[in-house]
Amino acid sequence: MSEDQLEKGAVPNQDSGDEVKKDFKGLVGSVRKFLSELLEIRTNTDATATKESIIADITFKGHTSWILICSIFIASVGLNANSTAVVIGAMLISPLMGPILGMGMSLAINDIDTLRRSLKNFTVMVVLSVVTAFLFFYLFPLRDESSELLARTKPDIRDVLIAFFGGLALVIARAKKGTIASVIFGVAIATALMPPLCTVGFGLAIGKPLYAAGAMYLFTINTIFIGLATFLVIKFLRFPMVRYANSQRRRMIARLASITGILVMIPAGFTFYNVFQESLFRKQAQQFLDETIEVYQFNGAGRYVDNLTKIEYVDDGSSLIEVVCMGDELIPENVVNTWRTQKNQYSRLKNAELHVIQGGRDDSEEKFNFVSELYERNKADLLNKDEQIRLLEEEVAILTKNMGKQVPFKDVSAEARANYGNIERLGFSYQIQTDFKKLDTVPVFEVKWKQGIQNAQKEADIKKMQTWLKIRLRDSTIVVKEVE
Repeated sequence: MSEDQLEKGAVPNQDSGDEVKKDFKGLVGSVRKFLSELLEIRTNTDATATKESIIADITFKGHTSWILICSIFIASVGLNANSTAVVIGAMLISPLMGPILGMGMSLAINDIDTLRRSLKNFTVMVVLSVVTAFLFFYLFPLRDESSELLARTKPDIRDVLIAFFGGLALVIARAKKGTIASVIFGVAIATALMPPLCTVGFGLAIGKPLYAAGAMYLFTINTIFIGLATFLVIKFLRFPMVRYANSQRRRMIARLASITGILVMIPAGFTFYNVFQESLFRKQAQQFLDETIEVYQFNGAGRYVDNLTKIEYVDDGSSLIEVVCMGDELIPENVVNTWRTQKNQYSRLKNAELHVIQGGRDDSEEKFNFVSELYERNKADLLNKDEQIRLLEEEVAILTKNMGKQVPFKDVSAEARANYGNIERLGFSYQIQTDFKKLDTVPVFEVKWKQGIQNAQKEADIKKMQTWLKIRLRDSTIVVKEVE
């Protein structure tokens, strides 16, 4: 091929490469434009209407105060009865979200007056909610620690994420022209501001401040991250800042709002980091248990009770993993030491203590305490299954009763054949009988006599056999019947 032909062939190849680059740039531009139109929210935002609606929801007096009290009572009853549906209903009507949005928005637009009103109303709402819940649980006779209550005593990383993204969804929905009501209702359910405050009152009412502290911590997390999400969205949407006639006052308020916003973000970041670290610790601890203790094979009467496993995270390094094994079989010390060595292979478990509590080394009182603790931990689930428990108890009672009346039929039939030569066949069964007042299970022997036996002889032998069986089996309820 000549040089002219090579040069002529190179031109089309170069043009083809340029066309590919141009097509690629066009594709990237189209995707960028599509995503920009898909995710863009500023053009459809009504800043004035959003600000007015948030400020209108801050006010706490008259109707709003009574709505809050009613929602507190509903949530308290729902938590006490372990009813998720009732708790959801209380969250839907709760007005607690208003002041939180007000605080986040006022910090974002330097509105010191709105911030002051939001803080004042928020404080009154929280105090009134806790006092109302406290009085309810203190005066109400039924104060079981239901699973709905216990779920609000220890927050984790999921609660942080729910609060933050719930807050984002709420503010975005409020900022849209034509507010999306379903989103507001959904966020009210997801972020769950009301149940933690009810749990604070419950903890104080039953004298367990740790419950109250854990629930208040969860409520604080929800509040901070909803407020933080509001602050970020309002800033992103570029809501107009509040202007003040006095320029010096304007600068002072702007600095104050900025400092307050930073001060809110610091504990929010610290809380997120702390909860995230605890979540990672618990994940590794559970993985360690799955790979070691749960796969351990007991040779005899031993059992690992996973319900009593205690995983406690402390950020100063004194964390604890405590497992309980019941039964008389002891786990050898070298196995426990191997577990401790394996534990140190997990980066977040190196400084954690591993305690293995074994039933064979504990006296009966300590064993009883463990069983009692197991019952208390599962009592909330049991309360949800009263009907199933009642039916199971009836079945167990019947089985226990029947086991106590277990008949050695082989021996009895041999003795009956020896004592009564006219017997052709003997059967036994339990029959359920009722007089329409109560049910009873009766042991019944069925006898078939040989042909040619007179009726008087049959009746006499049946009566005699029934007396003998009652004495032989020590059961006065035995019945003997003749069958054809």
